[in-house]
Amino acid sequence: MTTAIDPVELATVACTVEDGVAWVSFNRADKRNCMSPRLNRQMMRVLDDLEFRSDVGVLVLTGEGTAWSAGMDLKEYFRETEAQGLQGTRGAQRESYGWWRRLRWYQKPTIAMVNGWCFGGAYGPLFACDLAFAAEDAQFGLSEINWGILPGGGAAKIATEMTSFRNAMYHAMMGENIDGKTAVEWGFVNEALPLDKLKARVAEVADVLKKKNPVALKATKDAIRRVREMTYDNAEDYLIRAQEAANSYDNDGRKEGIKQFIDDKTYKPGLGAYDISKQKG
Repeated sequence: MTTAIDPVELATVACTVEDGVAWVSFNRADKRNCMSPRLNRQMMRVLDDLEFRSDVGVLVLTGEGTAWSAGMDLKEYFRETEAQGLQGTRGAQRESYGWWRRLRWYQKPTIAMVNGWCFGGAYGPLFACDLAFAAEDAQFGLSEINWGILPGGGAAKIATEMTSFRNAMYHAMMGENIDGKTAVEWGFVNEALPLDKLKARVAEVADVLKKKNPVALKATKDAIRRVREMTYDNAEDYLIRAQEAANSYDNDGRKEGIKQFIDDKTYKPGLGAYDISKQKG
């Protein structure tokens, strides 16, 4: 017997699919899109639905209203779950960390489109996305220190992954915000643009990605995440095995790309991707 899902929970995430791109939004604009247990559960459902859909090539994660996400909902995620004891706390953690982890290893390429506030726990999905673009006046902050806790939920680790030790330490200890332009300098995002140009730039990047070989894209993004923590020799070995595994799924793709370059002379690898529409299968 299937239990009906609370319509309020369903509404915490908005999603539209247009021309091969899934535009997924945190949809609690009145709460600056802070993440509640209900939102976390619904986000996992949305990711489940989109991951292997043939009409989705790229996923973009953004926020409704003036925020991307202000982090974790202090009332619903912390106070109300803590009132349930350790079981409630651990359950809420599994739901949030679960969909961030799912997003880190997602089948499709993912882009964070940071249209406004991005605080604390929001660094989890920010880091989980493969690429990130922000509005120039978007605000990024680890505000946990300002209300008496450390930047948990992976936020401290994520800060040190994305920026330098000194930047991460200042960011976490001071609780001061940085804007989108500084976020580029610190390595949090790829580019910062005026808000009115943000979606067009993200759509442009998504259009490039969806024309790439999807098996190669998945293998590439996994490889970049994995090798960062490996020695050179271990990474070299992993990449050999990863390429062999990718070939077993899509050997025709690799051969088609080489054919279009060497035989057909229809493209140059350094200037773009081969035409995947001509690939068999």
